[in-house]
Amino acid sequence: MTSLAAVEKHLAALRACDRCPRMHQPVVVGRATASKVLLVGQAPGDKEPKLGRPFAWTAGKTLFKWFHGSLGWTEDEVRDRIYFAAVCRCFPGKRPEGGDRVPAPDEIANCSAWLEREFTLLKPQLVLPVGKLAISQFLGERPLIATIGKKFEIEYHGHAVDCIPLPHPSGASPWHRMEPGKTLLNRALALVAKHEVVRG
Repeated sequence: MTSLAAVEKHLAALRACDRCPRMHQPVVVGRATASKVLLVGQAPGDKEPKLGRPFAWTAGKTLFKWFHGSLGWTEDEVRDRIYFAAVCRCFPGKRPEGGDRVPAPDEIANCSAWLEREFTLLKPQLVLPVGKLAISQFLGERPLIATIGKKFEIEYHGHAVDCIPLPHPSGASPWHRMEPGKTLLNRALALVAKHEVVRG
């Protein structure tokens, strides 16, 4: 069993990271929890650094509503029971044409070392990648319609883990609010709810 002290030590090192000069500090991390469920988002938005936690704004409200509907957990319970990670842990900044900048390949590579460390530390049994960028880290590039609503048995850097992808809960994306996205999302959430590591 991973000790909470080991997770806190990891998070302290992560908070001190400054590998990516184009990224905006501070590093955004979730709660110290020795969970066997790992949620992997894309990258924080501009509100998360100010509020000091991942999924702190509009997309978070939607995400926690999904979990409340399928698991009956409050936001607090989700944050206590699921370890929140991300492809990149810092806000990438805005694009000149509007919207958040997508992290560059070198930034994704720099940050992936932290994710690998979390797999070694926590030995998760279930990973929940949220949105296309996160899903592609585990399953490669693939259409959401062929991905959401399914459970995949994968290996990530030598760790065997179940993977249940979720669409991004962003207000900018209508995918999860219309068919077939709506049905596939409900199917994915049902798979999460009945997974042994969540039920246990």
